[in-house]
Formats: sequence, C-alpha cells, structure tokens
Amino acid sequence: MNNEYRLYIYAFLSRVMSNIPDRRFIHDLKSNESLLEIIGEETKAWIGSTDIEVLYDELNTDFSSMFILNTQPMESFILDAKNETLVGLQNPVMAFYFNHGFEVNMDQTEIMAPDHLSIELAFMQTLVYREEVKGQLEFLDQHLIPWVIPYMMGMKSMADTPFYRDICDFIVEFLSADIEYLSQGGTNG
Repeated sequence: MNNEYRLYIYAFLSRVMSNIPDRRFIHDLKSNESLLEIIGEETKAWIGSTDIEVLYDELNTDFSSMFILNTQPMESFILDAKNETLVGLQNPVMAFYFNHGFEVNMDQTEIMAPDHLSIELAFMQTLVYREEVKGQLEFLDQHLIPWVIPYMMGMKSMADTPFYRDICDFIVEFLSADIEYLSQGGTNG
C-alpha cells in the first residue's frame, strides 16, 4: 500500500459516503474496472451488466435507505445514545480537526455534521496528503476504528445492492489494513 493509493481510496470512500450517487459517478464507476475489482467481484459483475438508469435508481434507493432513513453515518450518533451532534470544539472530532489545522466549512457541503463519515474520510485523505503519520494513526485509533468497523458490519445486512454490501466489507478491510500498515511503520510504501 502506498500513499497515492491511500489518497485515492480515502477520496473515493469520502465521495461514496457523502451523498447518493449521481449519474456521472455511476458512469465513472462503470468504466473503472480496476476499482470495481478492488471493491468486489459481485459489484463488478452487477455494475458491468446493469443499465446506468437501473443502477441510478437502485443505488439511490439503497443509499437513502441505509444512510439517510435508517441511520446517519455520524460518529456521535453511533457512539452516543443521545443521537446528538455536538457542535464546535465540544465535538471531539472537531477538536481533532482544529488541532491538526483542518478547517471544515460546513457552508460548503450539504452534510451538517463534522463527524459524518464522509468528512472524517476526507480528513484522513488530508492527513495522508500532508504525510502526518502520527495524526493518521491517532485519528484511525481514536475515531474511525472504534465506530466505523462495527457500524459497517451492521449496515451490510441492510444493503440491497451488491455495491453497498461490498462497500461495507471494503471499508472494514481497508481501515483495518491501513491502521496495520501505519502501525508497522508504513509511510510511502
């Protein structure tokens, strides 16, 4: 694993978790066989053999059901039974961002929580880009690993499409491999 690959995967996963897939995203996904192979064989076969409009409808329905209607992919919702999003530096994720010079402009996104999985993955992309290995390890250990792995394992059973079933597995495998890679001293691989 190298930083270029890690940057790409964190950016891709941030986009996957940010919103329903639009037609351009689906078209780009459909034409990227190497990425489809990484995500999973079932996804590769399904996306390769399904019309873009059908993919659009089914992926949007699945995303909405999984990540909007049933549960939001937000650290505070998953780890805190109150289902409240802490604001400002009261939010431990926001404090971590601040301490690492990461500005989250909530006016530039439809996502209204700084601890939404999409933003946390984008933050990891920034740390990888800056080559802040200590920060990457700390953020994975303190924030992503404790909630994302159990969350994705549970969400997989709710997925109706091969894409989201495989994405749940892929996120678990990728984050587990990434923390192991960093723990073993990997920086540029």
